[in-house]
Amino acid sequence: MMFNSNKTNKPSFNSSSIIIYFFIFLWVFLAAFPFIWTFWGSFKVELDFFSIANWTNAITGENTKQTYGSPFTFVGYHGAWVQEEFWKAFINTSLVCFFVVLTSLTIGTLGAYALSRSNYKYTFWLLIMALIFRSMPPITLVAGYLPPFFEWNLWGILPTTIIVLVSINQPFTLWMLHSFFQNIPKELDESAKVDGCSQYKAFGHVIVPVMWPGIITTGLFSFLLAYNDFAVTAMLLSDENRTMVPQIAAFLGTTYTEGNVMFAVAAVVSATVPLFILIMFFQTKIVSGLTQGAVKG
Repeated sequence: MMFNSNKTNKPSFNSSSIIIYFFIFLWVFLAAFPFIWTFWGSFKVELDFFSIANWTNAITGENTKQTYGSPFTFVGYHGAWVQEEFWKAFINTSLVCFFVVLTSLTIGTLGAYALSRSNYKYTFWLLIMALIFRSMPPITLVAGYLPPFFEWNLWGILPTTIIVLVSINQPFTLWMLHSFFQNIPKELDESAKVDGCSQYKAFGHVIVPVMWPGIITTGLFSFLLAYNDFAVTAMLLSDENRTMVPQIAAFLGTTYTEGNVMFAVAAVVSATVPLFILIMFFQTKIVSGLTQGAVKG
């Protein structure tokens, strides 16, 4: 009997794999559709984007074409960034996120490293207290900060908001970095000390370079917590010092003021694009930090 050895191996698709791929595609579509729709609608006028009589106007841009001679317009972006000076909120957000991440990682790496190398019983209870503190709703913590901030004229400025965000996010940073340090063998510290390094040099020159995936991952999560925060920034910042999320909410208007929905739509897209770029740039480090811990013991 002769067998054909030139048969090519083709990927086989059975019913189970088809179902799996279908649900994956469905999940990706449901997750991406709101942003795609918002991005597309940010170049339309409000009559098209919120058209009830004919939803296809949001796709074709009939009213936008009648008003501006083109189915696409940058009026929403111009109004948000130039007319309403959304760039100020972008700068404020960048400053808040930078100092929150810098402070949280500085305190978190030192504290987590000390706790991971400590043999005292209080280490466990400190981590439990940090976890309890982090599980509390941020709004309950902000209420305690308001009276002294008003009394000392510290309300409405960026530094106080940074301090509050650091205090809220620090337990999460401590827990996450502690888990990464636990995966680093203590033999690395001992080897560095044998080579003449002090405890601080061993930490800075040996442990931290190995920890970079974990530090970047933790820093990114701290950044996202500060970047997307609304409760703290809305309560502690004045109108002049708003970050992007409260400013977007202000674009929608209140009971007493009229807003502009298309300014808010354009601002939402503008605030989302930096996150997309950041995730794409650090995706390998994030995956490495989440899946591998830091090193394999």
